[in-house]
Amino acid sequence: MGWTETTTSLQSRSVRPTVRLSVAFFLSSCSPVTTRPDFPPFPQATSVVLMARRERVIPILATLVAAESLRVRRASPVDGYLETDWYDTRTHRSFRDGAYIPDLAHAVKLRCWADPYVPSETILTIEAAYRPRYDPSRTERDLEAAVPEGHDGYALAAKLLAQVKEKVGSPQAPR
Repeated sequence: MGWTETTTSLQSRSVRPTVRLSVAFFLSSCSPVTTRPDFPPFPQATSVVLMARRERVIPILATLVAAESLRVRRASPVDGYLETDWYDTRTHRSFRDGAYIPDLAHAVKLRCWADPYVPSETILTIEAAYRPRYDPSRTERDLEAAVPEGHDGYALAAKLLAQVKEKVGSPQAPR
């Protein structure tokens, strides 16, 4: 009787560290951390289907954004997301902190979502947002609105979308 208790106890002790290690490895490989925000783009945001994977689209977009004098706040090819700092379309200056923007009406923030569509194709959505007013008691997104079509930020987003489309291509409509 003493021998079986010892054998069982030794077997369960040798299995426990392996199970614990397996669970720890599994949990560490499934990270819930993402650079994407927990909100979708505004319905007015412009989008296009591209002939490239999202891992390729975001680095191309990051270089195009930098060429337009915008600072990239965060970008992740794996997550398919890019966000710029606030950018004044009149003075062509970027502002890291949204509290110190001198001209709210002309400052925009671009957010770009690259979502898989079909194999080797991506839907790229570029949102140009502005803040009609500043209120530190509310979250940034609560105060944002989509820029109207005549706004310089809308033109900037459309220009970037066209440049990405030119670089990677877009599927042609069936005839």
